[in-house]
Amino acid sequence: MSLLCRICFFYTAALLAAASINYIPGLTDEDGLAFGIFALDPFDDALHVVSALWALAAGIIGHRAAKIFLIIFGALYLADGIFGIFTAYGFLDFGIVTNPSQGFSLSVPRILANLPHIALGGFALFAGTVLDRGARA
Repeated sequence: MSLLCRICFFYTAALLAAASINYIPGLTDEDGLAFGIFALDPFDDALHVVSALWALAAGIIGHRAAKIFLIIFGALYLADGIFGIFTAYGFLDFGIVTNPSQGFSLSVPRILANLPHIALGGFALFAGTVLDRGARA
């Protein structure tokens, strides 16, 4: 099993964990904010579950599928996190379409709210491009 396939299995677990946050007592506050930072709705949960299933399938199918998943998923999630820094909303959940932009902000809450997508997307993109080249050399 290739390194990229193993990374896909990590993403499966991470995305399923993200989808379950709203359903674990104590992880959301009285306002429905996960860790007191961001809100996840059923659409977000479904997006995380579908992404997790995509990661699982890619990891099972093999190296090429894992590479494709990591590059596409990474680009989409990284861009979504960057959009969140600039507008307070992402595009994967259509937030930038349904909400007016709140403008660019490097405030701690804005950074923390978008960090999961930036980190997961950035590492996936790195793994699918750079790590794959290093493993093949």
